[in-house]
Amino acid sequence: MELFDTHAHFEGTPDETRAVLERAAAAGVTRITAVGGDMALNAGAAAASETARRTGGPLVYLALGWDRGNALTADLPEIDSSLADAVGEIGLDYHYSPETRAAQMSLMARELERARTLGLPVVIHTREADDDTLGLLREIPSRGIIHSFTGGPDFCRALLDLGFYISFSGIVTFRAADNVREVAALVPDDRLLVETDSPFLAPVPMRGRTNEPAFVAHTANFLATFRGVEPSALVRVTTANAISIFGETPAATRRGA
Repeated sequence: MELFDTHAHFEGTPDETRAVLERAAAAGVTRITAVGGDMALNAGAAAASETARRTGGPLVYLALGWDRGNALTADLPEIDSSLADAVGEIGLDYHYSPETRAAQMSLMARELERARTLGLPVVIHTREADDDTLGLLREIPSRGIIHSFTGGPDFCRALLDLGFYISFSGIVTFRAADNVREVAALVPDDRLLVETDSPFLAPVPMRGRTNEPAFVAHTANFLATFRGVEPSALVRVTTANAISIFGETPAATRRGA
């Protein structure tokens, strides 16, 4: 199987990143999107992309952006997007910081406009911000992924109507995540993705461990069983969907960086 982990963060040393990529390859993961969101995560994603180009193994795509945690930061530095395959992660999260709503929305709008200018897809985080997320996506036409989806069916349908892909992390395997599985049942094959969101949200049976791209196989197998299809079929579909977003090969590979 050729698995595509559409959302992974990298925070380790070069040796740790190389080991993570080797374990991913051994688990059948052939493509990974390394995702930024702040200064450290953007740097970690870029380093993972460089490590992959030097050592081989899975193809590593690169998403760079400023997420909601940077909403109150003045004078965010310009991101070099020359090797990026997407803008992300970006988005809104009112669970812990509803008081920064206006600033989060302003930053997300800026990032959506940057993606539109660059002609790149976006990787979006949204939590307890359904109406504002939809409002911005309707105002600033975009394409891409809603990552680690945890919203309700109506929100999902609205996002599908806007052309977005819905990605499921290890949360879908959690015992208490009936709401996520309800949505996982309605997403059509041609909009379905899988991810780890590593190093967070390790799926069953890896709960309690530091998550990593190799574990995306457990989420894919769970979703296949839940949706009543063979794992190989689900992997083919989700990998094809991800390639349709990010391309057959990463930008850095295409440009010989």
